[in-house]
Amino acid sequence: MLADAKKQLNFPRIVVICGSTRFMAEMAEAELLETIAQPAKIVVKPGCDMKSSHDLWSDPIEARALKARLDALHRSKIVLADEVLVVGDYIGDSTRSEIAFARSLGKPVRFTHPEVDPGA
Repeated sequence: MLADAKKQLNFPRIVVICGSTRFMAEMAEAELLETIAQPAKIVVKPGCDMKSSHDLWSDPIEARALKARLDALHRSKIVLADEVLVVGDYIGDSTRSEIAFARSLGKPVRFTHPEVDPGA
C-alpha cells in the first residue's frame, strides 16, 4: 500500500543507510552522494552515534532502553525505504540483523564494500 502511494505521488526513491556507527563520516558522504544523484533520492540514516559520549546515554540502564528504541526506529526506516545502502567494510551483529530484515521484506540491499555482504 505504501509503495503504491509513493508511485502515485511520483515520490523519489527512499534509501536507508545502515552500518556501524564507526562509519558516521562515511554515512554522511553516502547521504550526500545519494541526495545529489540523478535521480535524487530521499536519504535516511542513523540519527546518533551512541558510541560517542553524550549525556543522553551516559546512564547504562537508560542507554540500553534508548538503543532498543533506536533499533526499532531504524527498522521502521527500513520498512519505509525502497532500498538499503550498507556503508563500511565491517558488518556487526546489528547491521547483519538489519540486512536480514531488509531482505525478508524484499528490499534491495547495496554495499559500499560488496565483499562484506553476508549473503554473498
